[in-house]
Parts: sequence; structure tokens; C-alpha cells
Amino acid sequence: MKVFAISDLHLPGRQDKPMDVFGDNWKNHWEKIKSNWMDVISPNDVVLIPGDISWAMKLDEALVDLDQIAVLPGRKVLVKGNHDYWWASITRLRESTHPSIYAIQNDSLIFEEIPDIAFCGTRGWTPPGTKDFTSHDEKIFNRELNRLRLSLDDAKDCSNIIVLLHFPPFDDKGEESEICHLMRQYPVQHVVFGHLHGDSLKGVIEGPINGITYHLVSCDYLDFNPKLILEI
Repeated sequence: MKVFAISDLHLPGRQDKPMDVFGDNWKNHWEKIKSNWMDVISPNDVVLIPGDISWAMKLDEALVDLDQIAVLPGRKVLVKGNHDYWWASITRLRESTHPSIYAIQNDSLIFEEIPDIAFCGTRGWTPPGTKDFTSHDEKIFNRELNRLRLSLDDAKDCSNIIVLLHFPPFDDKGEESEICHLMRQYPVQHVVFGHLHGDSLKGVIEGPINGITYHLVSCDYLDFNPKLILEI
């Protein structure tokens, strides 16, 4: 079994949202992702998708995109991104999606055949220390920090945790946020995150830091190829 990750699929969700307005590399990006996905991912693999999945505004619209993801091989694990406005009720989302899709919110996910590995996560937010950080940002960041704590506590019996975040857990100077400090209190081995595109990719923070390996998995950063995170 292998664990892959790719984020920021930005599927249209019945919206008029051509992604090539952000660069020629985005032209037919979903076709590229699907082709690369089919080449490397098998039905027993796990694919982590940390946010910005669909431009849809409502769940009914997003299901068009989620159904396209569902028919691809592998088990897909999702957390919410800042553009996933369709993600409202976690109960309704879980009731509406295909059995191969798993959504994390305030809890964790463990597959029976790998009981020592838990998948945790939350959306995250712009961290303190970032330019133009406001009191409103602080409120949202603290809420996301608490949601991640709930998720990690839910996996307290596991010896290996993989965390999905949408926002990077570093400020714009590359300093670790309180989210990083929280994760070090648990057996977190890998963190996957997205959100960054274009000029934001310059000087990105990745790799091993204080015992945790961080992976940026925005699909354009990966040239639309799912990244192998772990082979079990």
C-alpha cells in the first residue's frame, strides 16, 4: 500500500472557472491529473487531498466533482480548503459521497489494515507573524488550532500520524507556527499542505523540520503528479 497526496484540484463545480487564466500550465489540468493518477495509484492506495477541491458553492454542485474523484482508484482522504464553500455539514457530506471518499473534520481516520497509522487534519489558516495579520485572522487561526487538537486527540492510540492541512503551517518568513508546536506533541511523521501557487512557491518550506517531514502538494507545484508520501 502507498500513500500519495495532491491538493488544490480546483474542479469547476458547475462554475465557469477555467484554470488556465492562472497560466498555460493549468490548461486541461484535470485531464493531466487523472492520467498521472491512473499511472501510479492502485485501488488499495490512499490519496490525501488537502483542500480547494471544487469551486462549487453548494454540496449538490460539488458532488459532480467528487463523483469524478470517486471513480479514480484509491481511497481519498479530504480536508476543507478556503475555497471549499460547499463544505458545510460534515454529516451531510459523508452521507452524500461515494464510499471511497473520506472527509476529516474534528476527528481522525484509521484504516483497518494499517491500525498503527492515523490520518488527521484541518483547514488551518494564515498564522500569526504573517504580514497584515488581523484580529479576525487570529480568531480563525485559533479555531483551526483547536480543531487540529481535537483531530490529533482522536488518534491518541496511534504511533504514526499523517496530518493534512490546507494552509501551510509557517508564516511568510518561514517560521513555524503554533500548529507546528502542537503537532510535535503527538507522533506526527508527515504533514501535507497546499494553498500556495505562483509567486508564493518561491522559497517554500519543505522537508524534515524538528522530526516532522513537510510536503507541499499543490497540484501545479507537483506538475499535476500525485506525490508519494509513504510506502507501507
